[in-house]
Amino acid sequence: MTDYNSMELMICVAARFLENGASIVVGTGAPCAAAMLAQRTAAPDLLMLFEAGGIAPELPTMPVSVGDSRTTHRALMASSMTETMSLAARGMVDYAFLGGAQIDMFGNLNSTMIGDDYNRPKVRLPGSGGACDLATNCWRTIVITPHEKRRFAAKVDFVTSPGYLTGGNSRYEAGLPKGSGPYKIITNLAVMGFENPERRMEVESLHPGVTIEQVKENTGFELLVSKKMKATKPPDATQLKILREQVDPHRYIIGR
Repeated sequence: MTDYNSMELMICVAARFLENGASIVVGTGAPCAAAMLAQRTAAPDLLMLFEAGGIAPELPTMPVSVGDSRTTHRALMASSMTETMSLAARGMVDYAFLGGAQIDMFGNLNSTMIGDDYNRPKVRLPGSGGACDLATNCWRTIVITPHEKRRFAAKVDFVTSPGYLTGGNSRYEAGLPKGSGPYKIITNLAVMGFENPERRMEVESLHPGVTIEQVKENTGFELLVSKKMKATKPPDATQLKILREQVDPHRYIIGR
């Protein structure tokens, strides 16, 4: 049996959802590691875009920010945020990796504030950056996050990045592109999706050694469970070797 930690598991699982030839806006950290791993395995023609303007680079090593010079290494374009966001707005970006302090059952994300008073919050968070634009315009969003009850909230304190809003067709009735929205939520416990008419979060696979009770105990709302729920395939030796030796040899991400 191959040994791996929870961060390596999440990155390897995320990489499998990125098909060859797709386009994706990535941030630094685990999302970048997942995209790099996908590009070095099953998706060599994965086209990566960075918020600061690097378009389709060949990343030699892990960048430390979206403006790192490595995000334009052998790239098609060394452009600007305007170009990346306009490509998303024109419907030309398949995936975006997003995150936040809170996520609810409909995939709405909060990275703005914690509390019930915007002007006097308990915690002021960094805000949207480009997250709202990407959640609005990219076809599918993927979230990698620790599975904690405080993160998986019954109601987010602020909707920074729209998911399926109040469920059903509410996202599209609000004017957002039909067919867009949250795709997969990947945590250290499970993979969740939204393949149901209510567009509610449902468990699609459990990671090795995890029970559905553990997932529910760490969630602040009632999770649906897919009738097709399965066990998550663990990382294989090839994935881990590439991740550890080529993608993140200094263990900036996988060493967390």
